[in-house]
Amino acid sequence: MNKFWIVFAHTYLTKIKSKSFIITTAVMLVLIFGLSNVTKIIDYFDDNEKEKVAVIDQTGAYFELFKNTAETMNKELTVQAVPNEKEAEKQVSDEEIIGYLLISEDSNGEVKGVYKANEISNTEVSAGLSTTLNQLKLQKVKTELNLTDEQIEALNAPAVFETVALKESAKTEEDLNQARGLVYILLFVIYFSVLMYSSMIATEVATEKSSRVMEILISSIPPIQQMFAKILGVALLNFTQILLFLGLGYVSVKQNLSELNDGFFSVFGFGSIQPSILVYAVIFVLLGYLLYATLAACLGSIVSRVEDVQSMIMPMTTLIIIAFLIAMSGLSNPGAGYVTVTSFIPFFSPMIMFLRVGMLEVPFWQVLTSILILIGTIGLLAIIGARIYRGGVLMYGSSKSFKDIKEALKMSKHS
Repeated sequence: MNKFWIVFAHTYLTKIKSKSFIITTAVMLVLIFGLSNVTKIIDYFDDNEKEKVAVIDQTGAYFELFKNTAETMNKELTVQAVPNEKEAEKQVSDEEIIGYLLISEDSNGEVKGVYKANEISNTEVSAGLSTTLNQLKLQKVKTELNLTDEQIEALNAPAVFETVALKESAKTEEDLNQARGLVYILLFVIYFSVLMYSSMIATEVATEKSSRVMEILISSIPPIQQMFAKILGVALLNFTQILLFLGLGYVSVKQNLSELNDGFFSVFGFGSIQPSILVYAVIFVLLGYLLYATLAACLGSIVSRVEDVQSMIMPMTTLIIIAFLIAMSGLSNPGAGYVTVTSFIPFFSPMIMFLRVGMLEVPFWQVLTSILILIGTIGLLAIIGARIYRGGVLMYGSSKSFKDIKEALKMSKHS
């Protein structure tokens, strides 16, 4: 058993000291820190210089109202008048302004605007001008129809709409939004962990075979011990990296939670994290990794060249991608029938059952059934996989076909 721990420690220490691991981890930590502090970073590099837009009011009646409304709605915008388009184009060319807006009326007396700039990629400015023009049109209609502010407010007020769950145990809309953020992040963790580290095992086994190191290893340690030592060694590496990522991400998001209210964070909340979700995340990350890592080790043992690894594990990679896509689509409707069914399929359940657990009140027996099916599949795959691995490490030559699995099983009987 000492040889098992030697291979286990060697696999872990070799990988954690490798330049690729250090660089990848450092880049990801910087990226996580940057994303969670994006508001502060933008403010730091923001020169606070107001953007200038010119307005040519061809009606002669709307400029002052437009200017006041636009600058009130956007504090970073300055609106100025220009006499004609020629002057406006000159100011744009000299970069005195970023663009100009032509305000006119059509044959029906409706207000319309045309925004012109060298580049129209800055949609924030054009969207703001469009919103201001809509407000101007609203004021015009209000005056023409002699409407009060209360009547205008009543016309623009959206209909009251609420969602109420009839089941007492069902999560509220606020609870779902809070859970969705954590589930979204952890789904990516499961996806990348399973995909990246499973491929790492297959590549390492193939590398050892191509360098003939395998011949030395199998003479000193049984192939089955060798396989599981590598799987668990890379698993520890996986959790080391995940703890670093989640630790930094959690601290950064908590520190900036009050500022992260827009875009992604307006829908995906992080305010209340249930410990049970974190426990299930650990369980499904571990089980999903063990399932695919065992399969990857078997497939890696069949090939003799590192170049053949990706083509051999492509079906496995496809299964992971399909599971991830189902989970992503299920975020908006976790109670869908196809989500429920696939949550019991072992190659999909690490992501999809976790999605259901995070978003819904799933009966415990369903979660337990899914976990037991997953554990049973891992056990079955470990038994078959160990035989494939034992025969596969002895196979050399070109191996790109799954027919080689049969040959590996035959060789395992004689090894």
